[in-house]
Formats: sequence, structure tokens, C-alpha cells
Amino acid sequence: MICAPHPRDELVRLRLLTSTGLLDAAHDPFLDALVQTVARSFELPMAAVSLIDRDEQFFKASVGLPTRSTPRDCSFCAHVLWWPAPFVVPDATLDERFANNPLVTGEPHIRFYAGVPIYLQGVCLGALCVMGHAPKPGLDEAQMRLLHGAGMAVEERLNQMTSPEPSEAARRVERASGRTI
Repeated sequence: MICAPHPRDELVRLRLLTSTGLLDAAHDPFLDALVQTVARSFELPMAAVSLIDRDEQFFKASVGLPTRSTPRDCSFCAHVLWWPAPFVVPDATLDERFANNPLVTGEPHIRFYAGVPIYLQGVCLGALCVMGHAPKPGLDEAQMRLLHGAGMAVEERLNQMTSPEPSEAARRVERASGRTI
């Protein structure tokens, strides 16, 4: 197993993550629904929004995973911190970075992984990912767009959760529903 190196902006990234309060906030129904929809759309049993802290990966929302966190050193999503585009592992058992990973050799037996970086204030805090128990050749163009678009929805929701002012998109939704904020 090859652990992901820490990005150059690691101290800034960790300060921002801590200052947002996202690690302490309760689960969010929007993110929970989003990961369920993403998993179904890809016909895969697992999906998550992960936030990468100093020593752990926390799942802000997840479906199909037996735990709410894992050690950072075995995190697939920690590799996404370095990857500005979708990060795809077609068969984790054949990838030297992951072949001996406890998430591959044991529960939840990840074989396929695809994740996109999640940014807040221009800093990557984690990933939106989908995972499966069987190898998969990768994602087609439509699936790449879907995963990227879902990642953008996660970013917008995290911005809403951490911003003292509602976003313009949130204002439009509120106006359309007849409520004011």
C-alpha cells in the first residue's frame, strides 16, 4: 500500500477544514440524498463525501460503507487531494497503491473507485466518490460529467453550510418556494 503524500498546502487546508466546523456538524440530508442518488446512478453499492483531516478521513455523507471514518493512510480519497481531475482506479487489487490496502483486502472490499476533488475557497478538502466490489474499466464521458456535476453540487452545499450569508442559488430556491431568507 502506498499512502498519498500530503499536498503542499496541507497546513492551510487543515486550518480551513477545522475553521469551517464541517467535521463537527451533523449529517446533512441533502448530502445524504445526493450520495444515494450518485450510487444508484452509477449502479454501484458505495458512494461518499469524504473530508480528509490530519489523521483520518471522515464521511460527511455515505451509503454502503460500514463506518463513518477510516485512517487517512488507507484513504483512496486522500490521493484525490493531488489529482485535479476525476481519479479512477479500475481494479484496486492490481494497483500497487491499493492492492494491500485494508479497505481492499477486508471490508468493504473495494475493487473499483472513482472520485472527484471537493473544493471550498479554492482549497481541496476531500472528495465525492463512488466505489464497487468488482473491477470496472473506468467511466465513460457521460459518467465523468455526472460525477463532476455531483461534485459541484457538493461544493455548493458545503459553501452554503459554511457561509454566513445564503448564496444566490439558495435565495432563488427560497424565492421559488415562497419563503424568504
